[in-house]
Amino acid sequence: MLKNLPRRKRQILLTSVSSAVFVVLVVFVMALTSDAEAPYQPGQEIEGITNALARDLPEDYPRVTFTDVAEAAGIDFHHFPGTRTSQLPEDMGSGAAWGDFDGDGWVDLFVANEVGPITMSPEEVERSPASCKLYRNNGDGTFTDVTSQAGVDYRGWAMGAAWGDYDGDGRLDLVVTTHGYNVLYRNNGDGTFTDVSEASGIGKEKGFWSGAAWADYDRDGRLDLYVTGYVQYVKPKENTMTLQYDIENPAAINPSSFAPQRNLLFRNNGNGTFTEMALKAGVANEAGKSLAAAWADFDEDGWLDLYVANDVSDNVFYRNLGNGTFEDVSHPAWVADHRGAMGLAVGDWDNDADLDIFVTHWIAQENALYTNQLAQTRQAGAPALRFLDEADQYGLGQIALDYVGWGTSFFDYDNDGRLDLFVVNGNTLQEPDDETELGVMRSQLFWNRGRTEGFFNVSPVAGDYFNEEYVGRGAAFADYDNDGDVDVFVVNHGGKAVLLRNDGGNQRNWLQVALKYEPGNPDAHGARLRLVAGATTQVRQVGAQASYASQNSPVEHFGLGDATHVDTLEITWPDGSKKVLTDLSPGRRIVVTRDQPL
Repeated sequence: MLKNLPRRKRQILLTSVSSAVFVVLVVFVMALTSDAEAPYQPGQEIEGITNALARDLPEDYPRVTFTDVAEAAGIDFHHFPGTRTSQLPEDMGSGAAWGDFDGDGWVDLFVANEVGPITMSPEEVERSPASCKLYRNNGDGTFTDVTSQAGVDYRGWAMGAAWGDYDGDGRLDLVVTTHGYNVLYRNNGDGTFTDVSEASGIGKEKGFWSGAAWADYDRDGRLDLYVTGYVQYVKPKENTMTLQYDIENPAAINPSSFAPQRNLLFRNNGNGTFTEMALKAGVANEAGKSLAAAWADFDEDGWLDLYVANDVSDNVFYRNLGNGTFEDVSHPAWVADHRGAMGLAVGDWDNDADLDIFVTHWIAQENALYTNQLAQTRQAGAPALRFLDEADQYGLGQIALDYVGWGTSFFDYDNDGRLDLFVVNGNTLQEPDDETELGVMRSQLFWNRGRTEGFFNVSPVAGDYFNEEYVGRGAAFADYDNDGDVDVFVVNHGGKAVLLRNDGGNQRNWLQVALKYEPGNPDAHGARLRLVAGATTQVRQVGAQASYASQNSPVEHFGLGDATHVDTLEITWPDGSKKVLTDLSPGRRIVVTRDQPL
Protein backbone atom coordinates (compact mmCIF):
# COMPACT_ATOMS: atom_id res chain seq x y z
CA MET A 1 0.00 0.00 0.00
CA LEU A 2 2.91 2.30 0.85
CA LYS A 3 4.34 1.54 -2.60
CA ASN A 4 1.36 3.15 -4.26
CA LEU A 5 1.79 6.45 -2.41
CA PRO A 6 3.86 9.28 -3.82
CA ARG A 7 7.40 9.40 -2.45
CA ARG A 8 6.85 12.59 -0.41
CA LYS A 9 3.73 11.23 1.27
CA ARG A 10 5.56 7.97 2.09
CA GLN A 11 8.32 9.96 3.80
CA ILE A 12 5.83 12.02 5.84
CA LEU A 13 3.94 8.92 6.95
CA LEU A 14 7.09 7.02 7.94
CA THR A 15 8.41 10.01 9.84
CA SER A 16 5.13 10.39 11.76
CA VAL A 17 5.05 6.70 12.69
CA SER A 18 8.69 6.78 13.82
CA SER A 19 8.04 9.84 15.98
CA ALA A 20 5.01 8.24 17.59
CA VAL A 21 6.98 5.06 18.38
CA PHE A 22 9.78 7.17 19.88
CA VAL A 23 7.36 9.07 22.17
CA VAL A 24 5.78 5.81 23.35
CA LEU A 25 9.23 4.35 24.14
CA VAL A 26 10.26 7.48 26.08
CA VAL A 27 7.10 7.41 28.16
CA PHE A 28 7.58 3.69 28.81
CA VAL A 29 11.18 4.16 29.94
CA MET A 30 10.22 7.08 32.19
CA ALA A 31 7.51 4.98 33.79
CA LEU A 32 10.02 2.22 34.52
CA THR A 33 12.74 4.48 35.90
CA SER A 34 10.70 6.89 38.03
CA ASP A 35 8.05 6.68 40.73
CA ALA A 36 4.45 7.03 39.66
CA GLU A 37 3.20 10.56 40.03
CA ALA A 38 1.05 10.86 43.17
CA PRO A 39 -0.53 13.66 45.13
CA TYR A 40 1.63 15.31 47.79
CA GLN A 41 1.39 13.54 51.13
CA PRO A 42 2.04 15.54 54.32
CA GLY A 43 5.46 14.77 55.74
CA GLN A 44 7.11 13.58 52.55
CA GLU A 45 10.12 15.42 51.17
CA ILE A 46 10.17 16.09 47.44
CA GLU A 47 13.41 17.21 45.85
CA GLY A 48 13.02 20.68 44.44
CA ILE A 49 9.70 21.31 46.20
CA THR A 50 9.58 20.83 49.95
CA ASN A 51 13.31 21.43 50.40
CA ALA A 52 13.71 24.22 47.86
CA LEU A 53 13.93 26.87 50.56
CA ALA A 54 15.81 24.80 53.14
CA ARG A 55 18.62 26.81 54.70
CA ASP A 56 20.81 26.76 57.75
CA LEU A 57 20.07 28.92 60.75
CA PRO A 58 22.46 31.90 60.88
CA GLU A 59 24.90 31.97 63.78
CA ASP A 60 23.48 35.25 65.07
CA TYR A 61 19.99 33.85 65.77
CA PRO A 62 18.49 35.16 69.05
CA ARG A 63 19.34 33.22 72.19
CA VAL A 64 15.76 33.42 73.42
CA THR A 65 13.65 30.52 74.64
CA PHE A 66 10.02 30.07 75.63
CA THR A 67 9.16 28.13 78.80
CA ASP A 68 5.75 26.67 79.59
CA VAL A 69 4.89 28.05 83.03
CA ALA A 70 1.11 27.51 82.98
CA GLU A 71 1.06 25.17 85.96
CA ALA A 72 3.47 27.27 88.03
CA ALA A 73 1.44 30.39 87.20
CA GLY A 74 -1.78 28.82 88.48
CA ILE A 75 -3.44 28.27 85.10
CA ASP A 76 -5.01 24.81 85.17
CA PHE A 77 -7.14 25.18 82.05
CA HIS A 78 -8.11 22.05 80.13
CA HIS A 79 -10.03 22.29 76.87
CA PHE A 80 -12.90 20.03 75.77
CA PRO A 81 -13.28 17.10 78.15
CA GLY A 82 -15.01 13.97 76.92
CA THR A 83 -14.96 12.10 73.64
CA ARG A 84 -15.35 13.64 70.18
CA THR A 85 -18.32 12.54 68.09
CA SER A 86 -16.75 13.70 64.81
CA GLN A 87 -18.82 16.85 64.33
CA LEU A 88 -17.40 20.14 63.08
CA PRO A 89 -18.40 22.45 65.98
CA GLU A 90 -16.47 20.24 68.38
CA ASP A 91 -13.19 20.64 66.50
CA MET A 92 -12.86 24.37 65.72
CA GLY A 93 -12.41 25.97 69.15
CA SER A 94 -11.13 27.75 71.05
CA GLY A 95 -9.28 31.02 71.67
CA ALA A 96 -8.24 33.42 74.45
CA ALA A 97 -8.13 37.18 75.13
CA TRP A 98 -5.80 39.37 77.21
CA GLY A 99 -7.29 42.46 78.85
CA ASP A 100 -6.86 44.41 82.09
CA PHE A 101 -10.46 44.09 83.28
CA ASP A 102 -9.77 45.46 86.79
CA GLY A 103 -7.53 48.35 85.69
CA ASP A 104 -4.58 47.53 87.95
CA GLY A 105 -1.93 47.69 85.20
CA TRP A 106 -1.53 43.91 84.94
CA VAL A 107 -3.17 42.19 81.98
CA ASP A 108 -5.68 39.45 82.83
CA LEU A 109 -6.66 36.39 80.78
CA PHE A 110 -9.99 35.02 79.57
CA VAL A 111 -10.04 31.59 77.92
CA ALA A 112 -12.94 30.22 75.87
CA ASN A 113 -13.89 26.56 76.24
CA GLU A 114 -16.17 23.84 74.95
CA VAL A 115 -18.05 21.69 77.45
CA GLY A 116 -17.65 18.51 75.41
CA PRO A 117 -19.37 16.71 72.52
CA ILE A 118 -22.40 18.51 71.07
CA THR A 119 -24.53 15.43 71.69
CA MET A 120 -24.67 16.39 75.40
CA SER A 121 -28.05 17.04 77.02
CA PRO A 122 -28.68 20.34 78.87
CA GLU A 123 -28.24 18.48 82.14
CA GLU A 124 -24.92 17.06 81.01
CA VAL A 125 -23.78 20.54 79.93
CA GLU A 126 -24.46 21.87 83.42
CA ARG A 127 -22.51 19.00 84.99
CA SER A 128 -19.53 19.36 82.69
CA PRO A 129 -16.25 20.20 84.45
CA ALA A 130 -15.41 22.58 81.58
CA SER A 131 -16.39 26.23 81.35
CA CYS A 132 -14.81 29.41 80.10
CA LYS A 133 -12.21 30.76 82.56
CA LEU A 134 -11.16 34.21 83.79
CA TYR A 135 -7.72 34.43 85.40
CA ARG A 136 -6.82 37.60 87.32
CA ASN A 137 -3.17 38.57 87.10
CA ASN A 138 -1.67 38.80 90.61
CA GLY A 139 1.30 40.88 89.45
CA ASP A 140 3.87 38.35 90.66
CA GLY A 141 3.87 35.93 87.74
CA THR A 142 0.84 34.02 88.98
CA PHE A 143 -2.91 34.12 88.30
CA THR A 144 -6.05 33.50 90.36
CA ASP A 145 -9.12 31.83 88.88
CA VAL A 146 -11.96 34.31 89.49
CA THR A 147 -14.41 32.84 86.99
CA SER A 148 -17.26 31.96 89.35
CA GLN A 149 -17.28 35.13 91.42
CA ALA A 150 -16.97 37.22 88.23
CA GLY A 151 -19.99 35.49 86.70
CA VAL A 152 -18.40 34.63 83.34
CA ASP A 153 -18.42 30.84 83.60
CA TYR A 154 -20.19 30.30 80.29
CA ARG A 155 -20.94 26.65 79.56
CA GLY A 156 -21.45 25.70 75.95
CA TRP A 157 -19.38 25.65 72.80
CA ALA A 158 -17.41 28.89 73.06
CA MET A 159 -15.10 29.73 70.15
CA GLY A 160 -13.60 33.20 70.56
CA ALA A 161 -13.38 36.17 72.91
CA ALA A 162 -12.52 39.87 72.80
CA TRP A 163 -12.41 42.71 75.36
CA GLY A 164 -13.84 46.16 74.60
CA ASP A 165 -15.53 48.99 76.52
CA TYR A 166 -18.78 49.15 74.56
CA ASP A 167 -20.69 51.33 77.05
CA GLY A 168 -18.04 54.00 77.60
CA ASP A 169 -17.73 53.66 81.37
CA GLY A 170 -13.97 53.15 81.31
CA ARG A 171 -14.14 49.44 82.13
CA LEU A 172 -13.48 46.56 79.73
CA ASP A 173 -16.49 44.45 78.80
CA LEU A 174 -16.26 41.02 77.20
CA VAL A 175 -17.82 39.34 74.16
CA VAL A 176 -17.74 35.57 73.68
CA THR A 177 -18.55 33.93 70.33
CA THR A 178 -20.12 30.48 70.30
CA HIS A 179 -21.75 27.72 68.38
CA GLY A 180 -25.12 28.97 69.54
CA TYR A 181 -25.87 32.52 70.73
CA ASN A 182 -23.11 35.08 71.26
CA VAL A 183 -22.62 36.41 74.78
CA LEU A 184 -21.86 39.95 76.00
CA TYR A 185 -20.75 40.53 79.60
CA ARG A 186 -20.88 44.09 80.98
CA ASN A 187 -18.17 44.91 83.52
CA ASN A 188 -19.77 46.12 86.77
CA GLY A 189 -16.51 47.59 88.08
CA ASP A 190 -16.47 45.49 91.26
CA GLY A 191 -14.93 42.32 89.85
CA THR A 192 -18.27 41.01 88.58
CA PHE A 193 -20.00 41.00 85.19
CA THR A 194 -23.63 41.06 84.06
CA ASP A 195 -24.86 39.08 81.06
CA VAL A 196 -26.45 41.66 78.73
CA SER A 197 -26.50 39.50 75.59
CA GLU A 198 -30.24 39.78 75.00
CA ALA A 199 -30.70 43.40 76.08
CA SER A 200 -27.79 44.64 73.96
CA GLY A 201 -28.83 42.77 70.82
CA ILE A 202 -25.53 40.88 70.57
CA GLY A 203 -27.05 37.53 71.54
CA LYS A 204 -30.17 37.47 69.37
CA GLU A 205 -28.94 35.47 66.37
CA LYS A 206 -28.20 31.76 66.62
CA GLY A 207 -25.38 30.40 64.48
CA PHE A 208 -21.86 29.09 64.29
CA TRP A 209 -19.79 32.16 65.23
CA SER A 210 -15.99 32.27 65.44
CA GLY A 211 -13.91 35.47 65.46
CA ALA A 212 -14.80 38.80 67.12
CA ALA A 213 -13.14 42.17 66.53
CA TRP A 214 -13.96 45.53 68.15
CA ALA A 215 -13.41 48.79 66.26
CA ASP A 216 -14.93 52.24 65.81
CA TYR A 217 -15.43 51.78 62.07
CA ASP A 218 -17.65 54.89 61.66
CA ARG A 219 -15.52 57.15 63.90
CA ASP A 220 -18.41 58.21 66.13
CA GLY A 221 -16.42 57.61 69.32
CA ARG A 222 -18.10 54.29 70.19
CA LEU A 223 -16.82 50.74 69.74
CA ASP A 224 -18.63 48.61 67.17
CA LEU A 225 -18.28 44.85 66.81
CA TYR A 226 -17.68 42.52 63.85
CA VAL A 227 -18.40 38.80 64.31
CA THR A 228 -17.44 36.17 61.75
CA GLY A 229 -19.86 33.38 60.91
CA TYR A 230 -18.52 29.99 59.83
CA VAL A 231 -21.05 27.48 58.44
CA GLN A 232 -24.70 26.56 58.88
CA TYR A 233 -24.03 23.31 60.66
CA VAL A 234 -26.60 20.54 60.69
CA LYS A 235 -25.49 16.98 61.32
CA PRO A 236 -25.63 15.15 57.97
CA LYS A 237 -28.24 12.41 57.73
CA GLU A 238 -25.69 10.22 55.97
CA ASN A 239 -22.20 10.80 57.30
CA THR A 240 -20.34 9.70 54.19
CA MET A 241 -16.59 9.34 54.28
CA THR A 242 -14.05 11.16 52.13
CA LEU A 243 -10.43 10.20 51.67
CA GLN A 244 -7.99 13.02 52.42
CA TYR A 245 -4.25 12.23 52.42
CA ASP A 246 -5.03 8.51 52.90
CA ILE A 247 -7.17 9.29 55.96
CA GLU A 248 -10.91 8.72 55.95
CA ASN A 249 -12.89 11.65 57.32
CA PRO A 250 -16.64 11.97 57.72
CA ALA A 251 -18.65 14.68 55.99
CA ALA A 252 -19.66 16.01 59.43
CA ILE A 253 -16.19 17.51 59.95
CA ASN A 254 -15.74 18.78 56.38
CA PRO A 255 -16.70 22.49 56.05
CA SER A 256 -17.38 21.93 52.35
CA SER A 257 -20.42 19.89 53.37
CA PHE A 258 -22.26 22.96 54.68
CA ALA A 259 -23.59 26.31 53.48
CA PRO A 260 -21.75 29.43 54.71
CA GLN A 261 -22.92 31.44 57.73
CA ARG A 262 -23.00 35.19 57.06
CA ASN A 263 -21.06 37.67 59.18
CA LEU A 264 -22.44 40.30 61.58
CA LEU A 265 -21.59 43.97 62.03
CA PHE A 266 -23.01 45.48 65.21
CA ARG A 267 -23.09 49.29 65.17
CA ASN A 268 -23.01 50.78 68.65
CA ASN A 269 -26.10 52.95 69.30
CA GLY A 270 -24.56 54.63 72.33
CA ASN A 271 -27.33 53.58 74.71
CA GLY A 272 -26.17 50.08 75.56
CA THR A 273 -27.66 48.50 72.43
CA PHE A 274 -26.42 47.58 68.97
CA THR A 275 -27.97 47.50 65.50
CA GLU A 276 -26.85 44.75 63.13
CA MET A 277 -25.67 46.43 59.91
CA ALA A 278 -23.62 43.88 57.93
CA LEU A 279 -25.87 43.66 54.88
CA LYS A 280 -26.49 47.40 54.74
CA ALA A 281 -22.80 48.19 55.17
CA GLY A 282 -21.76 45.60 52.56
CA VAL A 283 -19.69 43.33 54.83
CA ALA A 284 -22.01 40.35 55.40
CA ASN A 285 -19.72 38.10 53.34
CA GLU A 286 -22.60 35.74 52.58
CA ALA A 287 -20.51 33.44 50.37
CA GLY A 288 -17.62 33.09 52.81
CA LYS A 289 -17.01 30.62 55.62
CA SER A 290 -15.28 33.05 57.94
CA LEU A 291 -12.98 32.29 60.86
CA ALA A 292 -11.11 35.54 61.57
CA ALA A 293 -11.26 39.25 60.76
CA ALA A 294 -8.88 42.16 61.27
CA TRP A 295 -9.56 45.91 61.34
CA ALA A 296 -6.69 48.08 60.03
CA ASP A 297 -6.21 51.19 57.93
CA PHE A 298 -4.30 49.51 55.11
CA ASP A 299 -4.57 52.41 52.66
CA GLU A 300 -3.88 55.08 55.31
CA ASP A 301 -6.89 57.24 54.50
CA GLY A 302 -7.93 57.49 58.15
CA TRP A 303 -10.71 54.89 57.98
CA LEU A 304 -10.39 51.32 59.26
CA ASP A 305 -10.62 48.69 56.54
CA LEU A 306 -11.59 45.06 57.14
CA TYR A 307 -9.85 41.85 56.05
CA VAL A 308 -11.69 38.54 56.50
CA ALA A 309 -10.10 35.07 56.47
CA ASN A 310 -12.41 32.47 54.91
CA ASP A 311 -12.13 28.70 54.96
CA VAL A 312 -12.62 26.90 51.60
CA SER A 313 -13.86 30.16 50.05
CA ASP A 314 -12.32 33.42 48.86
CA ASN A 315 -10.85 35.73 51.49
CA VAL A 316 -12.43 39.18 51.40
CA PHE A 317 -10.95 42.68 51.67
CA TYR A 318 -13.42 45.47 52.44
CA ARG A 319 -12.26 49.05 51.97
CA ASN A 320 -13.96 51.54 54.29
CA LEU A 321 -15.56 54.32 52.22
CA GLY A 322 -16.04 56.61 55.24
CA ASN A 323 -19.82 56.82 54.89
CA GLY A 324 -20.83 53.73 56.83
CA THR A 325 -20.36 51.40 53.87
CA PHE A 326 -17.54 49.33 52.42
CA GLU A 327 -16.28 48.40 48.97
CA ASP A 328 -15.14 44.86 48.15
CA VAL A 329 -11.63 45.26 46.67
CA SER A 330 -10.48 41.69 47.27
CA HIS A 331 -9.54 40.90 43.67
CA PRO A 332 -8.05 44.28 42.70
CA ALA A 333 -5.92 44.13 45.86
CA TRP A 334 -4.74 40.59 44.96
CA VAL A 335 -5.77 39.07 48.30
CA ALA A 336 -8.90 37.09 47.30
CA ASP A 337 -7.21 33.80 48.01
CA HIS A 338 -9.28 30.60 47.88
CA ARG A 339 -7.59 28.36 50.41
CA GLY A 340 -8.42 27.09 53.89
CA ALA A 341 -7.69 30.27 55.87
CA MET A 342 -7.82 30.14 59.68
CA GLY A 343 -5.66 32.74 61.44
CA LEU A 344 -4.61 36.32 60.70
CA ALA A 345 -1.67 38.52 61.65
CA VAL A 346 -1.33 42.19 60.70
CA GLY A 347 1.93 44.11 60.99
CA ASP A 348 4.73 45.91 59.16
CA TRP A 349 7.16 43.00 58.84
CA ASP A 350 9.52 44.75 56.41
CA ASN A 351 9.66 48.13 58.24
CA ASP A 352 8.50 50.15 55.23
CA ALA A 353 5.77 51.89 57.27
CA ASP A 354 2.71 50.12 55.82
CA LEU A 355 0.74 47.18 57.20
CA ASP A 356 1.16 43.67 55.79
CA ILE A 357 -0.98 40.53 56.27
CA PHE A 358 -0.05 36.97 57.21
CA VAL A 359 -2.60 34.15 56.83
CA THR A 360 -2.40 30.59 58.17
CA HIS A 361 -3.86 27.81 56.01
CA TRP A 362 -4.82 24.18 55.89
CA ILE A 363 -2.41 21.36 55.21
CA ALA A 364 -0.50 21.29 51.87
CA GLN A 365 -1.67 24.84 51.03
CA GLU A 366 1.25 26.88 52.43
CA ASN A 367 0.75 29.99 54.53
CA ALA A 368 0.55 33.42 52.88
CA LEU A 369 2.56 36.59 53.48
CA TYR A 370 0.83 39.49 51.74
CA THR A 371 3.31 42.35 51.56
CA ASN A 372 1.62 45.73 51.17
CA GLN A 373 2.78 47.58 48.04
CA LEU A 374 1.43 50.95 49.20
CA ALA A 375 4.82 52.67 49.07
CA GLN A 376 5.45 51.42 45.52
CA THR A 377 1.98 52.29 44.19
CA ARG A 378 2.28 55.79 45.65
CA GLN A 379 5.59 56.34 43.92
CA ALA A 380 3.98 55.21 40.67
CA GLY A 381 1.04 57.53 41.22
CA ALA A 382 -1.41 54.62 41.48
CA PRO A 383 -4.04 54.93 44.22
CA ALA A 384 -5.08 51.27 44.27
CA LEU A 385 -4.12 48.91 47.06
CA ARG A 386 -1.89 46.03 46.01
CA PHE A 387 -0.47 43.11 47.99
CA LEU A 388 1.98 40.41 46.88
CA ASP A 389 2.12 36.95 48.44
CA GLU A 390 5.85 36.63 49.18
CA ALA A 391 5.68 33.72 51.63
CA ASP A 392 7.89 31.42 49.55
CA GLN A 393 10.42 34.15 48.86
CA TYR A 394 10.90 34.88 52.56
CA GLY A 395 10.82 31.41 54.12
CA LEU A 396 7.18 31.10 55.22
CA GLY A 397 5.48 29.22 52.38
CA GLN A 398 6.70 25.73 51.59
CA ILE A 399 7.83 25.16 55.17
CA ALA A 400 4.13 25.13 56.15
CA LEU A 401 3.04 22.39 53.72
CA ASP A 402 2.89 19.73 56.44
CA TYR A 403 0.85 21.81 58.88
CA VAL A 404 -2.63 23.14 59.60
CA GLY A 405 -2.08 26.69 60.88
CA TRP A 406 -4.34 28.46 63.39
CA GLY A 407 -3.45 31.18 65.92
CA THR A 408 -0.72 33.55 64.80
CA SER A 409 0.68 37.01 65.36
CA PHE A 410 3.48 39.33 64.38
CA PHE A 411 5.52 40.16 67.49
CA ASP A 412 9.11 41.20 68.16
CA TYR A 413 10.10 38.41 70.55
CA ASP A 414 13.82 39.33 70.62
CA ASN A 415 13.43 43.15 70.66
CA ASP A 416 15.62 43.70 67.59
CA GLY A 417 13.15 46.10 65.97
CA ARG A 418 11.75 43.59 63.44
CA LEU A 419 8.45 41.72 63.72
CA ASP A 420 8.76 37.96 64.02
CA LEU A 421 5.99 35.36 63.63
CA PHE A 422 4.48 32.64 65.79
CA VAL A 423 2.22 29.98 64.24
CA VAL A 424 0.13 27.50 66.22
CA ASN A 425 -0.47 24.24 64.35
CA GLY A 426 -2.97 21.44 64.93
CA ASN A 427 -4.66 18.91 62.70
CA THR A 428 -8.28 18.70 61.62
CA LEU A 429 -7.82 15.16 60.32
CA GLN A 430 -8.69 12.28 62.61
CA GLU A 431 -6.13 9.70 63.65
CA PRO A 432 -6.41 6.68 61.33
CA ASP A 433 -6.42 4.21 64.23
CA ASP A 434 -8.66 6.25 66.56
CA GLU A 435 -11.44 8.35 65.07
CA THR A 436 -12.09 10.06 68.43
CA GLU A 437 -8.70 11.80 68.30
CA LEU A 438 -7.38 14.59 66.09
CA GLY A 439 -3.82 14.54 64.78
CA VAL A 440 -1.17 16.45 66.72
CA MET A 441 1.41 18.86 65.31
CA ARG A 442 4.31 21.07 66.39
CA SER A 443 4.01 24.84 66.39
CA GLN A 444 6.54 27.14 64.74
CA LEU A 445 8.48 30.29 65.60
CA PHE A 446 9.99 32.37 62.79
CA TRP A 447 12.72 34.94 63.37
CA ASN A 448 12.73 37.94 61.04
CA ARG A 449 16.28 38.71 59.84
CA GLY A 450 15.17 41.61 57.65
CA ARG A 451 13.82 42.29 54.19
CA THR A 452 16.79 40.80 52.36
CA GLU A 453 16.70 37.33 53.92
CA GLY A 454 13.26 37.13 55.47
CA PHE A 455 12.26 34.59 58.11
CA PHE A 456 14.15 31.65 59.63
CA ASN A 457 12.53 28.78 61.51
CA VAL A 458 14.05 28.97 65.00
CA SER A 459 11.65 26.48 66.58
CA PRO A 460 14.33 23.80 67.22
CA VAL A 461 16.31 26.24 69.39
CA ALA A 462 13.44 28.11 71.06
CA GLY A 463 12.47 25.75 73.88
CA ASP A 464 10.98 22.34 74.67
CA TYR A 465 7.45 23.42 73.73
CA PHE A 466 8.39 23.43 70.05
CA ASN A 467 9.49 19.79 70.25
CA GLU A 468 6.11 18.70 71.62
CA GLU A 469 2.95 18.05 69.61
CA TYR A 470 -0.53 19.37 70.30
CA VAL A 471 -3.85 19.98 68.56
CA GLY A 472 -3.24 23.73 68.63
CA ARG A 473 -5.95 26.33 68.05
CA GLY A 474 -6.03 29.88 69.48
CA ALA A 475 -3.09 32.03 70.59
CA ALA A 476 -2.98 35.38 72.40
CA PHE A 477 0.08 37.58 72.98
CA ALA A 478 0.98 39.89 75.89
CA ASP A 479 3.79 40.84 78.25
CA TYR A 480 1.86 39.36 81.18
CA ASP A 481 4.75 39.70 83.67
CA ASN A 482 5.68 43.28 82.63
CA ASP A 483 9.36 42.41 82.13
CA GLY A 484 9.83 43.93 78.68
CA ASP A 485 9.29 40.97 76.34
CA VAL A 486 6.18 39.41 74.81
CA ASP A 487 4.80 36.11 76.09
CA VAL A 488 2.28 33.73 74.43
CA PHE A 489 -0.78 31.83 75.64
CA VAL A 490 -1.91 28.85 73.51
CA VAL A 491 -5.19 26.92 73.63
CA ASN A 492 -4.89 23.24 72.66
CA HIS A 493 -7.98 21.32 71.63
CA GLY A 494 -8.75 18.49 74.05
CA GLY A 495 -5.69 19.24 76.16
CA LYS A 496 -3.99 21.53 78.60
CA ALA A 497 -3.29 25.16 77.81
CA VAL A 498 0.25 26.48 77.52
CA LEU A 499 1.60 29.76 78.89
CA LEU A 500 4.92 30.44 77.19
CA ARG A 501 7.09 32.84 79.16
CA ASN A 502 9.63 34.67 77.04
CA ASP A 503 13.06 34.12 78.59
CA GLY A 504 15.77 36.36 77.18
CA GLY A 505 13.82 38.62 74.87
CA ASN A 506 14.37 41.62 77.15
CA GLN A 507 18.15 41.56 76.76
CA ARG A 508 17.80 44.29 74.15
CA ASN A 509 16.11 47.66 74.51
CA TRP A 510 12.35 48.12 74.26
CA LEU A 511 9.48 50.54 74.79
CA GLN A 512 5.83 49.78 75.53
CA VAL A 513 3.01 52.23 74.86
CA ALA A 514 -0.42 52.08 76.48
CA LEU A 515 -2.92 54.56 75.04
CA LYS A 516 -5.84 56.13 76.86
CA TYR A 517 -8.23 57.76 74.45
CA GLU A 518 -11.79 58.55 75.52
CA PRO A 519 -14.59 56.80 77.46
CA GLY A 520 -16.14 55.13 74.41
CA ASN A 521 -12.81 53.66 73.33
CA PRO A 522 -10.42 53.78 76.29
CA ASP A 523 -7.73 51.52 74.80
CA ALA A 524 -7.75 53.55 71.56
CA HIS A 525 -8.64 50.68 69.20
CA GLY A 526 -7.66 51.82 65.72
CA ALA A 527 -5.00 54.31 66.82
CA ARG A 528 -1.84 54.25 64.70
CA LEU A 529 1.65 54.54 66.19
CA ARG A 530 4.77 55.42 64.21
CA LEU A 531 8.06 55.11 66.08
CA VAL A 532 11.47 56.21 64.79
CA ALA A 533 14.66 55.12 66.54
CA GLY A 534 17.81 55.84 64.54
CA ALA A 535 17.47 54.40 61.04
CA THR A 536 14.52 52.15 61.93
CA THR A 537 10.86 53.05 61.57
CA GLN A 538 8.13 50.89 63.09
CA VAL A 539 4.35 51.10 62.69
CA ARG A 540 1.60 49.57 64.82
CA GLN A 541 -2.20 49.79 64.84
CA VAL A 542 -3.98 49.10 68.12
CA GLY A 543 -6.35 46.14 67.89
CA ALA A 544 -5.27 45.05 64.41
CA GLN A 545 -3.90 41.63 65.37
CA ALA A 546 -6.63 39.01 64.96
CA SER A 547 -4.81 35.67 65.57
CA TYR A 548 -7.48 32.93 65.65
CA ALA A 549 -10.56 33.39 67.87
CA SER A 550 -8.26 35.41 70.15
CA GLN A 551 -7.18 38.91 71.14
CA ASN A 552 -3.76 40.32 72.07
CA SER A 553 -3.02 42.87 74.77
CA PRO A 554 -3.75 46.43 73.56
CA VAL A 555 -0.39 47.60 74.93
CA GLU A 556 1.88 48.11 71.93
CA HIS A 557 5.40 46.69 72.26
CA PHE A 558 8.39 48.03 70.31
CA GLY A 559 11.77 46.32 70.25
CA LEU A 560 14.58 48.85 69.87
CA GLY A 561 17.65 46.68 69.43
CA ASP A 562 20.72 48.67 70.48
CA ALA A 563 19.04 52.08 70.20
CA THR A 564 19.45 54.05 73.43
CA HIS A 565 16.51 56.38 72.83
CA VAL A 566 13.44 56.89 70.66
CA ASP A 567 13.70 59.89 68.39
CA THR A 568 9.97 60.33 67.79
CA LEU A 569 6.71 58.58 68.57
CA GLU A 570 3.79 59.85 66.50
CA ILE A 571 0.31 58.81 67.57
CA THR A 572 -2.66 59.20 65.23
CA TRP A 573 -5.78 58.89 67.35
CA PRO A 574 -8.96 57.21 66.03
CA ASP A 575 -10.49 60.61 65.21
CA GLY A 576 -7.49 61.59 63.08
CA SER A 577 -5.84 64.00 65.55
CA LYS A 578 -2.13 63.55 66.23
CA LYS A 579 0.31 63.73 69.10
CA VAL A 580 4.11 63.59 68.77
CA LEU A 581 6.51 62.70 71.59
CA THR A 582 10.28 63.04 71.23
CA ASP A 583 13.49 61.77 72.83
CA LEU A 584 11.98 58.93 74.87
CA SER A 585 14.17 56.69 77.00
CA PRO A 586 13.71 52.90 76.61
CA GLY A 587 13.12 50.07 79.08
CA ARG A 588 9.72 51.22 80.33
CA ARG A 589 6.01 51.37 79.66
CA ILE A 590 4.55 54.80 79.03
CA VAL A 591 0.87 55.70 79.25
CA VAL A 592 -0.21 58.37 76.76
CA THR A 593 -3.52 60.17 77.04
CA ARG A 594 -4.80 62.23 74.15
CA ASP A 595 -5.47 65.36 76.21
CA GLN A 596 -2.41 65.25 78.47
CA PRO A 597 0.13 68.05 77.87
CA LEU A 598 3.29 67.18 75.98
